[in-house]
Amino acid sequence: MTVSLHSYRCLILLVIVLITTLFIDTLALSRRALQKSNELPSNGFKVKLNHVDHVKNLTRFERLRRGVARGKNRLHRLNAMVLAANAAVGEQVQAPVVAGNGEFLMKLAIGTPPKSFSAIMDTGSDLIWTQCKPCQQCFDQATPIFDPKASSSFSKISCSSELCGPLPTSTCSSDGCEYLYTYGDSSSTQGVLALETFTFGDSSDDQVSITGLGFGCGDDNEGDGFSQGAGLVGLGRGPLSLVSQLKEQKFAYCLTAIDDSKPSSLLLGSLANIKPKTTKDEMKTTPLIRNPSQPSFYYLSLQGISVGSTQLSIPKTTFELHDDGSGGVIIDSGTTITYIENTAFTLLKNEFIAQMNLPVDDSGTGGLDLCFNLPAEATQVEVPKLTFHFEGADLELPGENYMIGDSRTGLICLAIGSSRGMSIFGNLQQQNFMVVHDLQEETLSFLPTQCDSI
Repeated sequence: MTVSLHSYRCLILLVIVLITTLFIDTLALSRRALQKSNELPSNGFKVKLNHVDHVKNLTRFERLRRGVARGKNRLHRLNAMVLAANAAVGEQVQAPVVAGNGEFLMKLAIGTPPKSFSAIMDTGSDLIWTQCKPCQQCFDQATPIFDPKASSSFSKISCSSELCGPLPTSTCSSDGCEYLYTYGDSSSTQGVLALETFTFGDSSDDQVSITGLGFGCGDDNEGDGFSQGAGLVGLGRGPLSLVSQLKEQKFAYCLTAIDDSKPSSLLLGSLANIKPKTTKDEMKTTPLIRNPSQPSFYYLSLQGISVGSTQLSIPKTTFELHDDGSGGVIIDSGTTITYIENTAFTLLKNEFIAQMNLPVDDSGTGGLDLCFNLPAEATQVEVPKLTFHFEGADLELPGENYMIGDSRTGLICLAIGSSRGMSIFGNLQQQNFMVVHDLQEETLSFLPTQCDSI
């Protein structure tokens, strides 16, 4: 059979058109796939959170004291790092401040096929990371160390990536973008920045896989600040955090009582669009403040504190964020109790002593700054109301969120401490509130919620 030259040319043109069309369609699909990378499903997802001491057989008071010990270390580290960062600014040296460790663990899986592990949830830092093989130095963890060679979805990030730039310390090598991330207690993680698929959710019915999340694959991890988990998930305000990479404008968490065996919850995506269920429920909303020298933290404007009907005579400047980046008040999921500036705490302490009508315990056995001796065989004690006056939001706390009694020691203690410099609104004061972070509106809201029923 013979084919004319004209027919042959038409056939060639047709093949070219088909190939071009296929290429364009493939490119469009690739672009759509890239657009969907790091995006959440329309209904968002929920992650269960477990307190770091949830498997231990401890009383509420014992858990509180363990948390207070960790919280004091965290507070001291944060204040020391802020001062170090302020000094470094004058020397034109970058001194990142990240909180490190925390009080709540979240289960997730990484890679293809997915490998499960627990990570610390930290609203005071940004980087997502886990320990990776081959480990030069790794701390002990309950689950196997992640092996990137066993995952088909693992890929290293180049130095030109938009995720490499925000790292506080990075170098470029043949492996791509290498990082060093140091925390306040001198714990650190070092390795390569990479992309991976992360799977969230506790059961197959509600699991969500997110492709292309940037994370630190650490093969040199030092210090004991992370021994509760196998890494960390940062939920701070910086570009490397989980919420920033997901391009989500809202996230929320609801923390159960410190002695509750039921897990707490972290909500992302549309699930974080929280509204009051009844007219009796009132959501209190206050602005989020930015601190250019500490961009990861969630700062609030605290304007005063009341005990009962008495508003403490705290100078307005006490809780202000200073021009050098020091001072101010952050809300933090990783610190157990609230710490307020020392002069304000003295006023708070004296007012509680005046209103409690109980003898003050000076033994120091409670492990907190202010404790009272309980009456013999007391089953209930009347405590004065405690209200934090944030800008635009007067937040009255339930009694169990600030007074902790222990019948075995015969003590009832105020779960608030003193600080010098930065103040922290801790997680005990947040329990049984839905705490909604709206990053677009730059607000934070509190909604009373029975967190163990979510």
